[in-house]
Parts: sequence; C-alpha cells; structure tokens
Amino acid sequence: MTGRRIAIVTGGARGIGAAIAKRLAAQERAVAVLDLDEAATADTVEAIRAAGGEALGIGADVSRAEDVAAAVARVADELGAPTILVNNAGILRDNLIFKMTDADWDAVVAVHLRGAFLMSRAVQTHQVEARWGRIVSLSSTSALGNRGQANYAAVKAGLQGFTKTLAIELGRYGVTANAIAPGFIATDMLRQTAERMKVSYEDFLAGAAKEIPVARVGQPQDVAEAAAFFTSDAASFVSGQVLYVAGGPKA
Repeated sequence: MTGRRIAIVTGGARGIGAAIAKRLAAQERAVAVLDLDEAATADTVEAIRAAGGEALGIGADVSRAEDVAAAVARVADELGAPTILVNNAGILRDNLIFKMTDADWDAVVAVHLRGAFLMSRAVQTHQVEARWGRIVSLSSTSALGNRGQANYAAVKAGLQGFTKTLAIELGRYGVTANAIAPGFIATDMLRQTAERMKVSYEDFLAGAAKEIPVARVGQPQDVAEAAAFFTSDAASFVSGQVLYVAGGPKA
C-alpha cells in the first residue's frame, strides 16, 4: 500500500493518546481522534490541523460494538479506510481486591480489553483488504502486578496476549501488532491517583523519579515516539512484541 495512511487513536483527547495522535499526524497520517466525548477531542484535532495535518474528532464508547462500527465506518467515509490503529482508551478503577466491586472490575475489562478487541476486529477488515496494517495496543508495567490494580493489571497483561495472537493471525496480510507498556508517565490520570493518595502531584512525581533508573518520570511524548516507530514502514519485521517504555528494565 502506498499513499496517505489513515490512523485511529482511541482515548486520543488528552495525555498519551493526544501525544500519539499528534506524532502520527507529523508522519503525514490523517488521524481520527476517538474519545468518549467528541467535544473533548477538539483540542487535539485543532492542534493537528494548526500544524498542517488532517484530523477528525469522533465520540465513541469503545466497549459498545455499535459505537465502534459507527466510528470506523465514519472514519472510512470521511478520511479513508483506516489501516493504523492505536488502542489507547483506558480507565482506572483502583482498589484492593477485598474492596473492589463487580462494577470496578467490569468497567476496566470492558474499556481496555473488550474495547481493543472490538476496535481491532473492525479495523482489521480494512487492513486485510489493503494488505498493510499496524495495530498498537497500550499495555503497562502494571501487567507485571501492582497493588490495588487487580483489574488494571489483568487487562494490561491480557492485552499482551491479545497482541501476540493478532500478530500470528494477521501477519500474512502485511499487518503487524505490537504493544507498548509505559511505566510512570506524567498524565492527568496519574494526577487523579495522587489526589486519591492525598499527596501533591509534584511530590508524587518526585518520589517516582527516585525509583526510575534514568532519574526522571516519563512524558507522553516518550510513548508517542514508540508508537511512531511501531506504525512506520521501518517496523515491518517487528510484530508480536511488547516494548516497556519505563526508564529502566521493567521486564
């Protein structure tokens, strides 16, 4: 496949997703920015357009099959057939196992795992037809286990198995599938964690940096650079891999 490529980034309104969307746009991808609330995508879309790129904001709940079908169809109609997918949408419902509710578990599984499944299944149709595609899913160092995150750790580990299976099934069609496992990245999601722990965001970041070998916390751009590689032509022989972007040897 040659010419302009169309990318979808879920959870693209802010944080890591927004950084990835902007980075892919800088690679001359037309980018569909998906988030739960279409209005929330405006800042990311406007930033891409201001830099000379092409972007479309779409509101969709990735855990709902009908939302996913409608979103992918709209991308195909308004931008073109999507052949790059970044599964980044995610939520936190942290709690120790004895406090974790059914709803806490189900919500995290629905957005992260079901969402990645539904999006990948929808987009792979276009990728197989084009005989070219890239799927990148966001895992986490929490996949290795993290106190208070039984739900989040389970889905982030699950995404690694999902990624490896996609790589096996879709490779013959020129489609690669890889995962990025970020470590401590400075985002609004972590700001919420700091608030829950009743510590200032600045102290939270400073404390984390002391535990990271490169002596700093990660930034969304660090993850975006990994996504830029995995979605490039240069990565055509890299598939089924999990890259830990964590400032040290996490796995």
